[in-house]
This record gives sequence, C-alpha cells and structure tokens, in this order.
Amino acid sequence: MQRRNVMRAAVAGAGSVALGFTMTRPSFAYPALPGTSPYGALQAADARGLQLPAGFTSRIVARSSQTVPGTSYTWHSAPDGGACFADGNGWIYVSNSEVSSGGGVGALRFDASGNVVDAYRTLSGTRTNCAGGATPWHTWLSCEEVDRGYVYETDPFGDDAAVRRDAMGRFKHEAAAADADHGVVYLTEDVSDGAFYRFRPATWGNLATGTLQVLTQTGSALAWATVPDPDGSPTATRNQVANTKRFNGGEGCYYTDGICFFTTKGDNKVWAYDADANTLATVYDDNVSGAPLTGVDNITGASGSGDLFVAEDGGNMEICIITPDDVVAPFLRITGQSGSEITGPAFNPAGNRLYFSSQRGTSGSSSGGITYEVTGPFRGL
Repeated sequence: MQRRNVMRAAVAGAGSVALGFTMTRPSFAYPALPGTSPYGALQAADARGLQLPAGFTSRIVARSSQTVPGTSYTWHSAPDGGACFADGNGWIYVSNSEVSSGGGVGALRFDASGNVVDAYRTLSGTRTNCAGGATPWHTWLSCEEVDRGYVYETDPFGDDAAVRRDAMGRFKHEAAAADADHGVVYLTEDVSDGAFYRFRPATWGNLATGTLQVLTQTGSALAWATVPDPDGSPTATRNQVANTKRFNGGEGCYYTDGICFFTTKGDNKVWAYDADANTLATVYDDNVSGAPLTGVDNITGASGSGDLFVAEDGGNMEICIITPDDVVAPFLRITGQSGSEITGPAFNPAGNRLYFSSQRGTSGSSSGGITYEVTGPFRGL
C-alpha cells in the first residue's frame, strides 16, 4: 500500500482528527477589536521586504516561473490556497495555481531540517484553482473559482491521480474545511450573494457520493437544506433553496474544535459557525473593529495557541492575528508589493514554520508570485 494510503486508512474511520492542531478558543466576546499583538510591534523590513515581529526570520522557498532550487520543477504562477502535510520526518506544502487556464496544484517537499528536497505537480489542466482545504485522510481539495467549478481531490504525496468530486457541487468554489467531528466538509462560494455549504459524504473518508446542503435562515433560526441539483444547471446551487443565508464573497474556511471559521471579502468579516450549537457569530467586522484587517481572505490557525491567522487580499498586505481573547493585530506585513495579495497561509506539522505566498509579487503579474517561509517562536509550542 502506498504511503499516503497507509495514512489514509489509519484515520478514515476516526471520530475526530484535528489535522495537527489542538486549538481552543476560551473567549467568545466577538467581534475582535484592535489591540497590542502578543508578538509585539513589527520590525523594519528584512532583506525580502517582510516586516516581522522580533525573533522571527523569513526566506523565499519558491518563485513563480523559476525552477525550485535543487529540483526540476518550475513553480506555478499565481500561487494561492495551501496546506501542509506530514511526510515522515519532513512535510509537504501544497499550493494552488489561480490562473484561468492550466491552473492546478504544485507541491514542495521538505526534509526534517526544512530543506526543499523535491517539487512536483499533483493536478494539471484545471481552471482558477483558488483556495481549498485539507482532509483528515491526508488529501488536498483544490477548488475551482469559476461558475460551475469543480472540487478536485488531490494527493499531496504525488502517488495517486487527482479525482474530480462531482457530488460536492458545481459553483464558484473557494475554500473547504473538513469537520471530522460531524462528518461534513464545509464549502464557501465567492460571489456577492453566495451561500455557505456543507457536504455530507455517504461514507466519511470517501467523497465520491454524498449530500450537498446549504445553510438557511428563517427569522433567527438556522437550518441545513439539501440542494436539489448540485450540478447547478440551469439554476445555480445558491438559488435552489428558499431562505438561503447569503454571504458577500465567501473566502477562506478553517475548522477546529466544533467551530468553522470562514471569511467574506465583500464586507470584510470573519464568521464562526458553531456546529454543535448551530449558531453563527461575527468574529471580526471592519465596521466595528476600525478596519485593522481589510480584504479578508485565506484563514488558518496556529497550533496550541488558539490564534487565527487571516491573510489580506490587498489592504496593507498583512497577515493579521485574531487571538482567543478577541484582539486583532498585524502579525506580518509585506512591503513594496501593493499590486498583490497574500495567499495560502499554512503551518508545518510542528507549528514553528508558516508558509504563504504573495500571489503576484513585486511585478504585479501572476508570473511573479513569491512563496515564503517564516520561522520563529509561535505561541503555544
């Protein structure tokens, strides 16, 4: 049995898998307000143009249109959503390519010391692969951000061919977040009147068949309703169910400890759907918080600390943190790249390295993307 399939078999039947994180959020006094970062003030920009807290360092691990050093793989244009996967003593970082033709997914393999030892493709020939999400059985869901786009399940280890998952619906897919506690995968939709979905596989660990549902709201009551035609034609999936709850430009999506956090860029909000209580709360709202975080996009969480890390599409080109005590503050800033956006934040399995990309780099072109690693004393380690 191949390495990834061994790992998949070990977790597919598990009741709860945290994808390497043990986050808790003891405070729910939303929405978050500006405050002092637990990491302190940002320092002067380093040689790569990154402003980081004291004690943190950066390096560039890949550049679009250039061969990844030590490999034969040319790093893809417009790097977007990403995630890390354990690989023996090392790890793999996967990254989507948000180009309209020939998008797909690329991967970087690191050894135990953090050296890049391989780079390769895991998905080719798809369109505008924006965000996505990891599964507990160690696959990567790559989402097409186009009308009636698909979700593709890919193998980060490069052993198995990617599989299109039609049952997960055809719409302008953005991100996905697997919830092993409730046996569903949450999905966001990047349109101004988008919906928030969940896909319930017929068998957890197998996305070939299942039920696509949409979140509805009647008065103050939330409910999940089955989408009659996940194919989305002739009627878009978001318009098939009465009282569908609307979200303005769904973006990043991240699940932990009973809560799915997701972002909407049209109104600069971070949301928290509590799956146990079936409630929805606003974690961050720039109209309330004074807009230290704008262009909210991809989102991830840090091991142990409960901190959320939210990347900006534009704005000040920052990754901001939202702490469990509801403080929002910049964690890092990229200088000299105002024509770009930050994408794909993800921690390595140990939680001491953060990967992300500037999608268009200093050139403002999709061929100028830069993928970074930031190392330092992250909280909770």
